[in-house]
Amino acid sequence: MHPSIPRLLRKTVLLALLAMPSAAWSADGKAGENRDEIVVYGRALEQVGVATSGSEGVVGYADFEKRPISRVGELAENVPGLIATQHSGSGKANQYFLRGFNLDHGTDLAGFVDGAPVNMRSHGHGQGYLDLNFLIPELVERIDYTKGPYHAADGDFASAGSLRFVTKNRLSQPFFEVTGGSFGYWRGVAAGSADTGQGTVLAAIDGTLSNGPWVLDEDLRKVNALVKYSTPDWSLGLAGYSSRWTSTDQVPERAIASGLIPRFGFIDPDLGGRSGRVALTFNGKAGNTTFTAYAIGSRLQLTSNFTYFLDDPVNGDQFRQIDRRGVFGGSVSHAFDAAGIAWRFGGDTRWDRIGQLGLYRTSAGTVTATVRQDQVDEYGGGLFGEARINATSRLRLVLGLRVDAIGYNVRSGLAVNSGKGSATIVSPKAALAWKAGDGVELYANYGQGYHSNDVRGATITVDPASGDPANRVPVFARSRGAELGLRVERGPLNVSLVGFWLDLASELVFVGDAGSTEPNDASRRFGTEFALFWRPLPGVTVDGTAAYTRARFRGVAPGQAFIPGATPFVLGGGISASMTPSLTATLRIRHFASAPLIEDNSQKSDATTLMNLGVYREAGRLRLGIDVLNLFNARDPDITYFYASRLRGEPAGGIDDRHIHPVEPRQVRVTARFLL
Repeated sequence: MHPSIPRLLRKTVLLALLAMPSAAWSADGKAGENRDEIVVYGRALEQVGVATSGSEGVVGYADFEKRPISRVGELAENVPGLIATQHSGSGKANQYFLRGFNLDHGTDLAGFVDGAPVNMRSHGHGQGYLDLNFLIPELVERIDYTKGPYHAADGDFASAGSLRFVTKNRLSQPFFEVTGGSFGYWRGVAAGSADTGQGTVLAAIDGTLSNGPWVLDEDLRKVNALVKYSTPDWSLGLAGYSSRWTSTDQVPERAIASGLIPRFGFIDPDLGGRSGRVALTFNGKAGNTTFTAYAIGSRLQLTSNFTYFLDDPVNGDQFRQIDRRGVFGGSVSHAFDAAGIAWRFGGDTRWDRIGQLGLYRTSAGTVTATVRQDQVDEYGGGLFGEARINATSRLRLVLGLRVDAIGYNVRSGLAVNSGKGSATIVSPKAALAWKAGDGVELYANYGQGYHSNDVRGATITVDPASGDPANRVPVFARSRGAELGLRVERGPLNVSLVGFWLDLASELVFVGDAGSTEPNDASRRFGTEFALFWRPLPGVTVDGTAAYTRARFRGVAPGQAFIPGATPFVLGGGISASMTPSLTATLRIRHFASAPLIEDNSQKSDATTLMNLGVYREAGRLRLGIDVLNLFNARDPDITYFYASRLRGEPAGGIDDRHIHPVEPRQVRVTARFLL
């Protein structure tokens, strides 16, 4: 046992008991009961007559409560067609893939938790950085998701889709849970709630230690905590997160093939990072008006080395990125009926106060030079309006309009890269829903949206690494898309089928690894998605999703149209069956196909297929679970890149090669949950 384990468990239990002294007792003094506990499968909720597109939906806690996952970011995979991978340690934001996008760490996927945005604008590592590691899975009540730029309430980063996580206000019973598993994995969770005054207090703490299967121990140390007070009309939550880890990044395949390193080996031993987040979130409602306010403190320190000795054959190419900021903002929405039309108006505002945004050269984990260091104020807001018109008893028309503006002030260590400015974008939306029969609805959608670019790219004049002149980029990259959809809800069967088209005016990005902009061309994506949720027998659920996308650059030279990392086919799903009232088994599959790695498609990644198994048994106040991750011990890549790198002793100029981060091998995790 790791020497830190007893300390972690003692702290977890102590903090849980201090935070929840009365959580095991209801107001009448009886032991905690399942008084509010209802098994709700979000995928089974009726969307016909409610949804405005065939691709939006809801996932409830019961959908993923008994579902084996290896990391928190995989909660996002509850959205049909979405894949979350990892290439640089468990404390870093996942890499996301959806609708033919390599979304990097969230550039076109918007994430929210209790109404507060998670994506980070003008981030030190990547635009739209979407780190979900602060979530405690057991406290997620539901996930509301949309896809495409058709929804007026969705603004920045939502071109491919959006995720809205809602945490619980109360638990039916307090619990303590401990998990032990392969490769030094330990996790302890304690949570509970208690009625007090006119509301409910919920508190939870979650601690994780892990070494992973890597030759170089990951040495992950992560702690999450949440305290939340809720009444029927408002809630106030305080969440904290801290993590540190050593990372084994992607490695060149030639190093494995030559025997220089094993499959789970490393090139640079001094990589890894530290991450932290503190968030205060307020949600309220008054009649038909809802509002959210938040204050978030966020920090990231990440040390990486992808090319080894390509640029600096003596000291190596190691570098460090730092992002430290405060994010402040809120949103409001009001709905009312007038002239037979359901109206909704709203707005949101946000200010990112970025105190340190830095890129540094390092050697053996020590800073040796500053490439660039900036301070940025980025502020913005959006207004939207939406009208829902019932043209007939079966036909609904939804018209929406959104206006967004961003202003910025970049104060760069290199004065010529400083500057101020602003930009505005208008995004119209439209949806048509026709109820063709009982439980059957057809949809047609059109919309425009956007993702913002790093505002340092809007003020840049000189490349800070090379000193060469640099081209500026616009603040907004517009998207435009359409979708046709079908939804069928018949008793225990829910099915949806959509076909979509999505254009992005430009995939210009600011590359945090280099501190400069990287031009990319306009793109177009066509695709189709199928999703199924079926309860064929009591206690048995089957869900599945399949998505195909054709993604290409537009207006480029012949043979150069493939978009690197754009996975064309995704398949996922599983079956969960209650063998007895107290015994449940779950089997799941996750597959994403080979993808182009460069524009001419001459280099491709290998496909990845994983299966996970979970078995869970209830025994009074005790629940035991066994998860087998990567059941068949697949040796596939979790993610693959193709670029030039140079190992010691290799010729100048480096060698073009595939670089992979392998999926973790088969591992077993055993969980015991105690209801208090």
